[in-house]
Amino acid sequence: MGLNVKDRGQAVATFHYVHVELMEMLAQWTPTAPEMEVKLLFGEHIWEVAQHADALGKRTGELRMRPHRKLKPVDPYVRLLAEVRNETGTPRRLSAFYDGLLPGLAARYRSYLERTDTLMDAPTVRVLERVSESESRMIGQSRALRAELPALGGADPAWAGALAQRESQIPSLVDANGS
Repeated sequence: MGLNVKDRGQAVATFHYVHVELMEMLAQWTPTAPEMEVKLLFGEHIWEVAQHADALGKRTGELRMRPHRKLKPVDPYVRLLAEVRNETGTPRRLSAFYDGLLPGLAARYRSYLERTDTLMDAPTVRVLERVSESESRMIGQSRALRAELPALGGADPAWAGALAQRESQIPSLVDANGS
């Protein structure tokens, strides 16, 4: 059975919330990143994530919700976002964002797409496909930058793996008790 309109709306509004948070996270980090190459990467990605947030926000209005409705994710994910946002070192920021958060979101988009009716929910499918493609490119750009500047890849792999595992163990971003 596919997702009903309410389920789809809640998921999209939660994805919208997350993308606004990601955009603000990158915007917060940009002025404090000492490396110009990282500032340029973040700057481009702020714009891309803002486009994702806007598309998701518009979609909420089409799913019987207020346009640009944001629903706060479950508390463990909110805490994870706050923890990542508070990272201060560039290597950990890059690893957390591009190796932890974005791949975790990609898995969540795939799960959503597997559960929804692709005909009835075609606009959401198209938005998530575009977001997935863009975020995959963003991950690739971050990896290329870290390969070019090896000092940026200095995050502890055990820490990065633990963060990605924590993200993956949160079963759903949608807070069933949220409104």
